Amino acid sequence: MDEMEEELKCPVCGSFFREPIILPCSHNICLACARNILVQTPDAESPQSSRASGSGVSDYDYLDLDKMSLYSEADSGYGSYGGFVSAPTTPCQKSPNGVRVFPPAVPQPPSQHHLLGHPGSLPPIPRNSCLTCPQCHRSLILDERGLRGFAKNRVLEGVVDRYQQSKTAALKCQLCEKSPKEATVMCEQCDVFYCDPCRLRCHPPRGPLAKHRLVPPAQGSISRRTSPRKISTCTEHELENLSMYCVQCKMPVCYQCLEEGKHGTHEVKALGAMWKLHKGQLSQALNILSDRATEAKEFLVQLRNMVQHIQENGVEFEACLVAQCDALIDALNRRKAQLLTRVNNEHEHKLKVVRDQISHCTVKLRQTTGLMEYCLEVIKENDPSGFLQISDALIRRVHMTEGQWGKGTLTPRMTSDFDLTLDSGPLLQTIHQLDFIQMKVPSAPMLQLEECCTINNSATLSWKQPPLSTIAVDGYILELDDGNGGQFREVYVGTETICTVDGLHYNSTYMSRVKAFNASGVGQYSKTLAMQTSEIAWFTFDPASAHPDIILSNDNLTVTCNSYDDRVVMGNSGFSRGVHYWEITVDRYDNHPDPAFGVARGDVLKDVMLGKDDKAWAMYVDNNRSWFMHNNSHTNRTDGGVSEEATVGVLLDFTRGVLIFLINDEQQGPVAFEGIEGIYYPAVSLNRNVQVAPT
Repeated sequence: MDEMEEELKCPVCGSFFREPIILPCSHNICLACARNILVQTPDAESPQSSRASGSGVSDYDYLDLDKMSLYSEADSGYGSYGGFVSAPTTPCQKSPNGVRVFPPAVPQPPSQHHLLGHPGSLPPIPRNSCLTCPQCHRSLILDERGLRGFAKNRVLEGVVDRYQQSKTAALKCQLCEKSPKEATVMCEQCDVFYCDPCRLRCHPPRGPLAKHRLVPPAQGSISRRTSPRKISTCTEHELENLSMYCVQCKMPVCYQCLEEGKHGTHEVKALGAMWKLHKGQLSQALNILSDRATEAKEFLVQLRNMVQHIQENGVEFEACLVAQCDALIDALNRRKAQLLTRVNNEHEHKLKVVRDQISHCTVKLRQTTGLMEYCLEVIKENDPSGFLQISDALIRRVHMTEGQWGKGTLTPRMTSDFDLTLDSGPLLQTIHQLDFIQMKVPSAPMLQLEECCTINNSATLSWKQPPLSTIAVDGYILELDDGNGGQFREVYVGTETICTVDGLHYNSTYMSRVKAFNASGVGQYSKTLAMQTSEIAWFTFDPASAHPDIILSNDNLTVTCNSYDDRVVMGNSGFSRGVHYWEITVDRYDNHPDPAFGVARGDVLKDVMLGKDDKAWAMYVDNNRSWFMHNNSHTNRTDGGVSEEATVGVLLDFTRGVLIFLINDEQQGPVAFEGIEGIYYPAVSLNRNVQVAPT
């Protein structure tokens, strides 16, 4: 109800519509407001009048105002049109919606025609009046009918009336006998408001009344008719009712419009039929719009929940950040205490060394001073014989004592400087580089089903991160099972978001999934996707696996060689289980060469005959005989060779573990192939005298 109120207000006056008219742009405006925003334009026949009006526009390009929008240079509203306004000396005002509104023109004395034709109506509209839609700013010049040329929006007027009455009228029960209670429901079929007791008593939910539709009173008051519907009349013929609908002009018309007016040659339909058709179309459009509104409400709930989660996560993250920084500060304080202990130890060590040296030097100095004083006293004696008895010993003691003060004795054993220098540069750099890192594992990737496919026995999978995911991803892990419901195994690890897995089993269903990882760990798996390989094997020769001397043609179905030496080429499909059979036709066979046919691993030697190494199992033939060869060992010699148009068949049976060769449907095997695991490709070796093709 309250949301609809904005639809019922005029964009000019901001109040509920009063006598709304429909503009050609489909917007609505009050009739009185339309008069207030009219602008008088100059006569197109006399452009000189504009020059004489003092507008300052000498060369005015007269355009069709119905095809352009005219704006004021001062703001986004409209107030001037090429310098011509109806009341240039009167300032413009603004409506509650911010739209510029011109004051009504000064009333002119009513003319005799006006008094006779339309008693009590407003003064006539000046000629060449221009009206601009206040919503889309489309402008148009009114014709001689003025505002009467616009159809009145009777539907909007009725909706406004019902809305205003629903706001003011008390919705009371219509069946209460004494004091009416407040209505709780309204029956659309009975057109009656009920309170709960009266509804249970007079409108039971059974019998024929069970199909009636009960709605809330407010909704019922809107849809309920409070006044008889006004009959709309034609804007061209005011006395005629609208009875038909012009499909080309998309507007209701009267019968005179069809007989005399411009709609005579247009396609018309019955008004009632088009009314029902458009009601149905509007209902369908409303259903779609209702779904969008429901989605919008759910989305708003999601956004509000997101706001709450953001606030909660912000508080939690802030607390975590403070705790981490406090932990760093505590660690720095502990390290500070450790470094201070080292400084104190160095300080005590220096003091001890210096004090020990002071003590030692003091003792020696005391001894030296005592010896010096004793010697001086001895020198004072005058007894030569007594002096000479002790002089040699004193001289030796003096020299010995002087020698004890030799080099290094009077040199400090410790410097006063501290040799410790704190290297804080790396820590300061680390602090400056302190930043947030990705602490969450990646979200589960999304498989792009439109790009996932299987071709033959190869599967291609593509994936991407969820659209709103901002978590860094270092790489992806793609896993497939064994095609038989077994354990998953890793088949790809890397940064790419698309991967093709070759060499799968034919006629098998592989389950695939992918997960992402970063420095914080491995994320969740994506949804599991089932990939079905081809039921029947088929292949062409693979240029990537061929020796450079190999020549391929016919879409890689025909192969030969430009060298006389044997060269190897393989098929583009590999086999690892099941039973497989293929045939190769000899198109050309000159000078009796020895082509070889069989299977090989992907790393087989390409510049020797097939079967020369341990990576291939083959049968090589001439025009008379055939041999089986593996790891350069020849066995199973059999009569029967090949010629042009001969057919060589190869049967690879993993189930029985045998490899069988056939020449023109005559068996040349079997050869044991049991217990050999891996992927094997069809392969041939040939030289320039042979040309073959699979059939």
